[in-house]
Amino acid sequence: MARWFGRGDERRENTELERLDRTAGELDAAAASGPDEAEQARVRHEAGWQARIETMLENLDDADRVEAADDLRALLAEHTSHGGVSAGRGGLAVGGNADIRAEDGSIAAGVIHGGAHIGHPPMPDPSQG
Repeated sequence: MARWFGRGDERRENTELERLDRTAGELDAAAASGPDEAEQARVRHEAGWQARIETMLENLDDADRVEAADDLRALLAEHTSHGGVSAGRGGLAVGGNADIRAEDGSIAAGVIHGGAHIGHPPMPDPSQG
């Protein structure tokens, strides 16, 4: 990404590399703080980088924009082996169809956080009504 943003300017490439390193550090720190913080940081940084990419493309002339877009597609294809889908920690990513079914009183899910039980709920204590 740093080379893509630098477009042949080594100083700019180094600046972008530093920015990417800071982003990675902030995402790592957020992940260590918990899943909610990690998701908030991911969304924030994703939006920021998306805006930077869009601005970069908008500021190029037509020929350079086509070349930059092709370079970006190639970069993404090189680093996206899972078909462009992703899920956060503990999530489920599906690039095609997912058919998850429960039969005969069973439980079916892509992801279960916490416990899952089959059966009747316990009777409430008589003092609870």
